[in-house]
Amino acid sequence: MEKKMITIDGPSASGKSSLSRSLARKLGWLWVSTGAFYRALAIAAEESGTSLEDPKALVNLFVSNRIEVRPHSMQTEVYINNKQRTFEEVYSEANGGRASTLSKHQEVRDAVLNMQRDCYKEPGLIAEGRDCGTVIFPEAQLKIFLEASKQSRVMRRSEQESKVSKEQQQTADQKSLAKDIEKRDLRDSTRKAAPMVKAKDAWSLDTSNLSLEDVVKLVLAKVESVF
Repeated sequence: MEKKMITIDGPSASGKSSLSRSLARKLGWLWVSTGAFYRALAIAAEESGTSLEDPKALVNLFVSNRIEVRPHSMQTEVYINNKQRTFEEVYSEANGGRASTLSKHQEVRDAVLNMQRDCYKEPGLIAEGRDCGTVIFPEAQLKIFLEASKQSRVMRRSEQESKVSKEQQQTADQKSLAKDIEKRDLRDSTRKAAPMVKAKDAWSLDTSNLSLEDVVKLVLAKVESVF
């Protein structure tokens, strides 16, 4: 039986996670953020003092630690040595930046690829990230590439950071976020190892001026035409 898979790729804060979560609920499928593997390794590197520019050490760290990423319809969960890490630890902007840096190494990407592919479970999987449709699941029946203006992405990231750092009750500095997004875009799109590019057979969707509800409706209509 053919595996049912949807990949959702695109730059940071383009709406991938929100869309993936909504689709998983409506379809009854699992959802995995493939970037969570790099975010987990970024936490382990930060705690152990491992350089983000040393791919051999990073691969050894990944192998020596029991890193688990568990797909879920609500939120991709991260465990390191059987300890679940909090949403704040995993999805902070700072940890995302570290993950983007270490994920540029081909050796690191090779080390996590099979674990990413093993996330598939029936009845279907929604995988979101930067290279899901091009590298991880190139056989997916539906590939979506989300795009959005920088302004809308900064606003979304600011809102997300406020949720992640809710104990501080501070509004994220939008100018700083804009610079961080630009840096991450540059790293993700120009790295030699699996750069962020739209798959040739991917469906592009600009979410800049669309509500989440509008995006979900458009994508569900696309899903119905494919599956």
